[in-house]
Amino acid sequence: MARVTGVHMERVKGRVRRLRAAGGRVVAAVMRNAVRGHHRERGIVTSEYAVGLIAAVGFAGLLYKVVTGDRVRAALHGLVARALDVQL
Repeated sequence: MARVTGVHMERVKGRVRRLRAAGGRVVAAVMRNAVRGHHRERGIVTSEYAVGLIAAVGFAGLLYKVVTGDRVRAALHGLVARALDVQL
């Protein structure tokens, strides 16, 4: 869902004022409630970031365990040792 900017909010408020002046109280109330509902959904974006962050931390922990394991450490050590023993 798109974020509500200040400019967008001012447009909506202007429309609500015009509708009230024209006697459209029901329509104005519906628009106001729609805008309020949109504000309630702003927290969903934050929760999505939190879930993504938790997944990234979990993946980083798993990757750390794999890289610091004995097999990977031995393979990396052998690779570095071979690279340093190269005759030029």
